[in-house]
Amino acid sequence: MKRTLFVGLMVLISGALLTISAQERKLQRKDLPAAVQKTVDRESAGAEVKGFSTERENGIQTYEAEMTIGGHSKDISIDAKGNVLEVEEEVSMDSLPDSVRNALTAKAAGGTIGKIESLTKHGKLVAYEAVVTAGTKHREIQVGPNGETLKREQ
Repeated sequence: MKRTLFVGLMVLISGALLTISAQERKLQRKDLPAAVQKTVDRESAGAEVKGFSTERENGIQTYEAEMTIGGHSKDISIDAKGNVLEVEEEVSMDSLPDSVRNALTAKAAGGTIGKIESLTKHGKLVAYEAVVTAGTKHREIQVGPNGETLKREQ
């Protein structure tokens, strides 16, 4: 009994520490490292930049730029050296290949598909994700770049 309680307490503390260490902190452009600012300038051409944030996740400091371009959202995650790690960009259902549209519709299982984003990591499209609403519940679903089922969520 004591061992179970101790293990449970350690899991709870570990989870709390991970949550604290991965908290986002809002920044201003002037607070970004020079390399990150340079990448933001390049990646945000023609966009309206909404804001910046930073967080340390898995020991890596990352910076995020949130923007709107052509009426849709685009979030870019950048490391301290200015390398683009991840891009989440809003896309329309009509712009997707049939295989992706069909897979998202099937995974939505009768729910209403809302915002859809392409997910690109290190310059490679790895997934599409969508918010699905069923009644008052919301959930996210993901499929691969060709509509395939992913082995793990991206």
